[in-house]
Amino acid sequence: MKTFLIAAVFAVFATGTQAADIPARIYTKAPLAPVVSYSWTGCYAGGNAGGSWHRIEQAANSNTAGVPFVPPLPFGSSDGGAFIGGVQIGCDYQFAGNLVVGVQGMFDFGDIKSSNASSDPRLAAFGEFQQTTTRDIYTTTARLGYLFNPQILGYAKGGGAWTRADTLVFGTIPFFFPSESAQSNRAGWTVGGGLEWMFTPKWSVFAEYNYMDFGRKSLAFIGAPGNIGAPALMQTRLTQQAVLAGVNYRFYGP
Repeated sequence: MKTFLIAAVFAVFATGTQAADIPARIYTKAPLAPVVSYSWTGCYAGGNAGGSWHRIEQAANSNTAGVPFVPPLPFGSSDGGAFIGGVQIGCDYQFAGNLVVGVQGMFDFGDIKSSNASSDPRLAAFGEFQQTTTRDIYTTTARLGYLFNPQILGYAKGGGAWTRADTLVFGTIPFFFPSESAQSNRAGWTVGGGLEWMFTPKWSVFAEYNYMDFGRKSLAFIGAPGNIGAPALMQTRLTQQAVLAGVNYRFYGP
């Protein structure tokens, strides 16, 4: 019994000595989270969608044979709107800390239609009305932006704009019949602005408004088969607006 107690005392003493020899655990600080940096310098591509509205004003001073209309024929004006969507591609350069300059090309698909009847008695006698369709929008713009913080860019843009306009004139008295038509490619200018948010170093979303003015153009209409008399030489003015939202992917790392 005495031998057993002596052995137990030695065992406890040896265990305590070994525990005392174990070094204390060294505390290490957790690694810091990586810092995410945002740069607007580089190129990007993306898609967009929204709504667009046009307004067209039309009047004829003469016909294509040179016979003047006295007074001019007021074909009137019409407004129409439609959904549009498309793609954009561009490049930006960030400088002076919070300024961004860039160029962009944008193409949007969509047909915007509008129609109106003429109030002029000479046209109303035949129940004439016209329908105009603007097809697709192309823009090439430069933009200048200011960074409110590293991720949010406010910008203004401006440049050239192009579309296609098709106009058809119909009569309804004494029955429905096509009267004349014209097609034209229109070139003009555009200005606009918006906000863009870079929510990751490679992805951003934006919302913007654009105004487009395609100016005044003289269109020589073509008479429909069976139409009597020379068709009109029409003076037209076309403007358009668009509100768009979209997403961009940037081809560079932070």
